[in-house]
Amino acid sequence: MIGIPGLEDAHTWISIPICSMYIVALVGNTLLLFLIFTEHSLHEPMYYFLSMLALSDIFLSTVTTPKMLAIFWFQDGGISFGSCVSQMFFLHFIFVAESAILLAMAFDRYVAICYPLRYTTILTPSVIGKMGIASVIRSFFICFPLVFLVYRLTYCGKNIIHHSYCEHMGIAKLSCDSIKINIYYGVVAALCSTCLDVVLIIISYSLILCTVFRIPSQETRLKALSTCGSHVCVILLFYTPAFFSFFAHRFGGHSIPLHVHILLANLYVVVPPALNPIIYGVKTKKIQEKVIQVFSLSKKLC
Repeated sequence: MIGIPGLEDAHTWISIPICSMYIVALVGNTLLLFLIFTEHSLHEPMYYFLSMLALSDIFLSTVTTPKMLAIFWFQDGGISFGSCVSQMFFLHFIFVAESAILLAMAFDRYVAICYPLRYTTILTPSVIGKMGIASVIRSFFICFPLVFLVYRLTYCGKNIIHHSYCEHMGIAKLSCDSIKINIYYGVVAALCSTCLDVVLIIISYSLILCTVFRIPSQETRLKALSTCGSHVCVILLFYTPAFFSFFAHRFGGHSIPLHVHILLANLYVVVPPALNPIIYGVKTKKIQEKVIQVFSLSKKLC
């Protein structure tokens, strides 16, 4: 892997914000997990889903960023084929699982706003656990065939990936065989997972808006909408660059410079994981209060 083609001289400078965001992602999401699991007041469905999101963000950034920084700092782009395929699998697996978690969070907001009296009876800890397991199982069955699709190809000596991490189409393009099956499966898998999730999220929020605008009190309407604000920000942050990367890789041709595409793909695996805990920390009053308590306690101990 050669990092960002055309920007090799700037690798050291590019690594500074990427490394900083990776550290923020690790610290922020770890703190979020610590607060949710130690504070009984946060043992609610919304925060259980948030803990799943935080965990997937840690995995998403950790699967790619350490090797990316090794390329930027030490020009250590070498990787075995097996390790490359493993990175590819876990990258796509975590992405599809996180998409399912965002859908579960949209369903959580739908139940909370449209059926508030039945919220805790519908989203019991057992149901939440089953939803988490279902997202992992679905992601595994969607992404595992990618391993066979790249192993079935014949490779004729090309071993340079113009990227900072291994992903499905980047590996497939090294082959001297036809990769039509890989392209078709990639599109079908995206339609059946991520695109379907987006459609269901849009439906959930359409139903939420219909319910909210029927509420007579303006103050209650604004309060209901504010509970969805952080989730909408996270959704946009997650899906916008992902869809750009997906369509640019398959249909962009030469209209988008390669270094722009790769740079955005690199930022994608660190920016959402770094900003998600910040967004929820700013938008969610309970998390704000707990963070302040933790820091005030640490100051007293010091």
